[in-house]
Amino acid sequence: MLQVKDIEVRAGARLLLSPVSFQVINGDRIGLVGRNGAGKTTLTRILAGEGQPAAGAVTRAGQLGYLPQDPRSGDPEQLARDRVLGARGLDTVVARMRKAEETMATAEGRVREDAMAAYSRAEAAFVAAGGYAAESEAARIAANLGLPDRILAQPLKTLSGGQRRRIELARILFSDADTLLLDEPTNHLDADSIVWLRSYLQGFSGGLIVISHDTELLDAVVNKVFHLDANRSELDIYSMNWKRYLLQRETDERRRKRELANAERKASQLMQQADKMRAKATKAVAAQNMARRAEKLLASVEGERQVDAVAKIRFPEPAPCGKTPLRGFDLSKSYGSLEVFTAVDLAIDKGSKVVILGLNGAGKTTMLRLLSGIEEPSAGRVELGHGARIGYYAQEHETLDVNRSVLSNMVSASPNLGDTEVRKVLGSFLFTGDDVDKPAKVLSGGEKTRLALAMLVVSAANVLLLDEPTNNLDPASRAEVLSAIKTYAGAVVLVTHDPGAVEALQPDRVLILPDGVEDLWSDDYAELIDLA
Repeated sequence: MLQVKDIEVRAGARLLLSPVSFQVINGDRIGLVGRNGAGKTTLTRILAGEGQPAAGAVTRAGQLGYLPQDPRSGDPEQLARDRVLGARGLDTVVARMRKAEETMATAEGRVREDAMAAYSRAEAAFVAAGGYAAESEAARIAANLGLPDRILAQPLKTLSGGQRRRIELARILFSDADTLLLDEPTNHLDADSIVWLRSYLQGFSGGLIVISHDTELLDAVVNKVFHLDANRSELDIYSMNWKRYLLQRETDERRRKRELANAERKASQLMQQADKMRAKATKAVAAQNMARRAEKLLASVEGERQVDAVAKIRFPEPAPCGKTPLRGFDLSKSYGSLEVFTAVDLAIDKGSKVVILGLNGAGKTTMLRLLSGIEEPSAGRVELGHGARIGYYAQEHETLDVNRSVLSNMVSASPNLGDTEVRKVLGSFLFTGDDVDKPAKVLSGGEKTRLALAMLVVSAANVLLLDEPTNNLDPASRAEVLSAIKTYAGAVVLVTHDPGAVEALQPDRVLILPDGVEDLWSDDYAELIDLA
């Protein structure tokens, strides 16, 4: 349970949320919505205890499970399975059992007897904590999130960003938390996993706050909607499901328009009468009173809600380049004994459009990292053609220096642009005023996406490597990105779960990983997109 009392939320001097009070109790399934940058992630971090409000207090009762947009927790050497089991403290017990087993297999005499006793004690503790049934439950949750035993047996450091995020989601769902705070939980999930998650959250008996741009998830799950209005810095609370909320928002807006029009008409009539009365000295006081009545009338009604601003996204005019600006020869990648893919060849021609498909963990993100030069292949080579300029959008925003400001990140991407031009581009991506001085690490996922895209815009790249570019975006911003992809004249290599992004790209070719099969694009491949 969460009890929120008069909390105020700020980002530096900027007010994100005026003082508000609410509670989250068992059975509440709340959709927290609002445009990118409104403060949803900041508010959720405060509710989770990872940030402090500017004023007010948050009281927490029971266990809380929090999934941030960019989870980075866990020992890189830890097995993925142990990370999930650790939500109930089972990881340490399992580690004791494994250690005792190893000793029993090699030791003799008293040492082996001591190991057997240690194993018995650890197993008793394991059973008391839920034991094999709990382990089976964790595996079942993980499997439903697209994490089979093969993935669970790997160290966290070998997993892709999407796999690590799903491990964190599995850990939280396994934790038996009383209250869940989930920030974009469907990112990196395939279609079957999203359907399963909807069903799981529908049946969750505790309290839930979910930030999501997946309207199907919101429609299926939430019974309350909290709308954070960035223009008014207020939280509008609707105790109703998603469809009724959408209808109520439209009804409220029509009502506001009617009330404002009526108030403006009556105020105009009063002011006209006041103007006539001012001509007579004996009626000056009455005229003044009438003018005050007009002002009070206008102040008593709420005006039309301001439409949320949307980033204007257009990818750059590509710099001139040769016929084939990017090639990969016999590319292979392994992490220790784990082989991701082997002997993949590809050529990215000038202006070509390529989509990479494959199951989660097939190496799609790894391939983009190799092509961008951020990571080295285990075998083979990447070769840049004449005039090649690569622009890489990373799904985990690794291209951002989180310790530098928004402005500094932009300057590093566009050293030839002046300060005024850089600020103008940032303004078109909704970074204005003091926003440009904020360190990138405090930005929400949607804001990081906008900054990374802004850096691409000023790059003059002629090959764009885009890894899930529509994640974390509100519908209006997503539409802008899709339009930018559709109109970009340079070459694009795209990794996405978003069928709309592939439709906008209109790919010429498809690369299937991990096998490295390359083919001309056809609509037959479309059904693989949200499984990828």
